[in-house]
Amino acid sequence: MAYSDLRAFIARLEAEGELQRVTRRVDWNLELGHVAKLNEQRGGPALLFENVKDYPGMPVFTSAFTSRKRVALALELPIETRFLEIARSWVQRIADKRVPPVEVASGPCKENVLSGEKANLYALPAPWFYPRDGGRYVGTACYLITRNLDTGRLNLGTYRVMVRDEKTAGIQIIKAKDAEIDLRGYAERKQPMPVALVIGGDPLLFLCSSTLFPLTESEYDIVGALRDRPTEVTRAETSDLLVPASAEIVIEGEIVPGELLPEGPFGEYAGYYTGAGAVDREYIRVSCITHRDNPILWSTTVGKPITDTHMIMGINRTASLWNDLQNMKIPGIKGVYGPPAAAGRMLAIIQLKQMYHGHSTQVGLAAFASNTGNYGLKTVILVDEDIDPENMDQVMYALAFRYQPERGTQILHRGRSTPLDPSLPIDDRYMTSRVIIDTCIPYEWEQKPIPIEPDAALMERIARDWSSYFTDAPDVRPAREAAVARE
Repeated sequence: MAYSDLRAFIARLEAEGELQRVTRRVDWNLELGHVAKLNEQRGGPALLFENVKDYPGMPVFTSAFTSRKRVALALELPIETRFLEIARSWVQRIADKRVPPVEVASGPCKENVLSGEKANLYALPAPWFYPRDGGRYVGTACYLITRNLDTGRLNLGTYRVMVRDEKTAGIQIIKAKDAEIDLRGYAERKQPMPVALVIGGDPLLFLCSSTLFPLTESEYDIVGALRDRPTEVTRAETSDLLVPASAEIVIEGEIVPGELLPEGPFGEYAGYYTGAGAVDREYIRVSCITHRDNPILWSTTVGKPITDTHMIMGINRTASLWNDLQNMKIPGIKGVYGPPAAAGRMLAIIQLKQMYHGHSTQVGLAAFASNTGNYGLKTVILVDEDIDPENMDQVMYALAFRYQPERGTQILHRGRSTPLDPSLPIDDRYMTSRVIIDTCIPYEWEQKPIPIEPDAALMERIARDWSSYFTDAPDVRPAREAAVARE
């Protein structure tokens, strides 16, 4: 089933046993975030907090994508779909295809229009997640809509947003990200940049807003390709920006280039606070808030893995890196895996069938040169086609028995980093070193190690007659598949 809005997705999760409603009264100040975090640590379902202190009739939705199963459901795939197959489906759906949005006169996002004095950020149940956060964060599972003045392209990008007061929201827009590049255009013309911060709508809008696409591409077009149907959008109240008609909440306003206010710190996805104190950053001057009746605020706890953020970036960066490499026309790539524990962006494992001298090195260098890998990727592990990149036992086997450090290690000394990487000094986080770890058996070796392989026909016969060997036949599937079946 396709999802017209966040509510349809929540209903599907509940039908699949992947949602728990929390009816007990929960405080937005730390308690809500801590309940969600403990639930995530225990591998629990998505949570819908229906009784948030001070906010009757305004539920908060968390932990939507902490499980691969729920990401599969968001993409309308069978719940048991493997991580790599989710990414493969993503790549196949958007290959040479874009579906632009369609504008409609209005939508559920306009059921309540609060402008002027009525627009109040404190009217929304924004959680305070961690003790040393700089404040309440209304924007975690959100996306900021901006327009490029030169091309007209609409961008949807995920940036954290902190409530400062009723009409001011601090935002961290990272250098050279699409919204920051858009802001440069307004700065050159000495104009404020209209923005719309959106929460809710089709869950794929959030999935796509947090990944990396070329500067000229609009995430609306990507979501349309993934769904094979256009996203319905409507005109914002205070600008010509187009917002999802089915959004839960839309916060409209403007960012004035050069005007800064303190924002943060915040417990980010790398498991650390971003600095010891607040940092002067851009902020949104809020002029209007529109929302549905009984709006649902979608939040993510961020923090240490694995949260929605890690799983989302694991899936979408795996898919986007795979798509980048495919567009480079490099042959032999069989699989790409950005582990969620590494937020999909810091480390990638690439499976390939070697076809010529230097093939694996080409793939490793191409990963760093790609649109996706150019930002934040530090480590590329290359494995042969018989190694499942999603199976960490097999990857560890390749590292132990195929990797030779002197031959298989290449260090690159300068690359673009994410400023959220805690392995770098707080005041110097825009450049990083990089490493290629090549575990592939060298293509040029004439005498390659001979792998141990059982007799295929005999193994097939034994598997077919397995129950005859035991009184109670054990599960003979590979450990990973058996674990998936038990989820």
